[in-house]
Amino acid sequence: MKTSGKNPKRHDNYFIVSSVSVHVEWINCRRWHDAGRETKIKSNMKNKIIAAGLLAAAIIAAGCATEKQEQAGLQAQAKISREQAQQTALAKAPGTVKEGELEKEKGKLIWSFDISTPDSKDITEVGVDAITGEVVSVEKETPEAQAKEKD
Repeated sequence: MKTSGKNPKRHDNYFIVSSVSVHVEWINCRRWHDAGRETKIKSNMKNKIIAAGLLAAAIIAAGCATEKQEQAGLQAQAKISREQAQQTALAKAPGTVKEGELEKEKGKLIWSFDISTPDSKDITEVGVDAITGEVVSVEKETPEAQAKEKD
């Protein structure tokens, strides 16, 4: 780099010399450097987003596996089958079973069924003891109560 006989003066990361090309080269170099840095930042963000998504999927899969194991354990304890409990529940509250599950409530193993009737928006929840087959609860739920229960 020629400096026309004088010592170059430093000014904001480039040297003032007799030729403008040094400044232009520095600007081009700086743009390339910034573009590379921006690409690297975007790449790092993509990697973080992908990693977070994979972590969330793994947690959900683990939760589903745990829930299936729990349900299998509960069904092994039940002496009354789902079909038998469902027939008992429908005898108590005729309609269509929307949902049924085996759960522990207050220390008891219960088959719980949500039953809808064509003439009402309410759901009747019928609980059947999974050991004895007896109806242990019958509750009407309004659509508002159902929405709260889902949350």
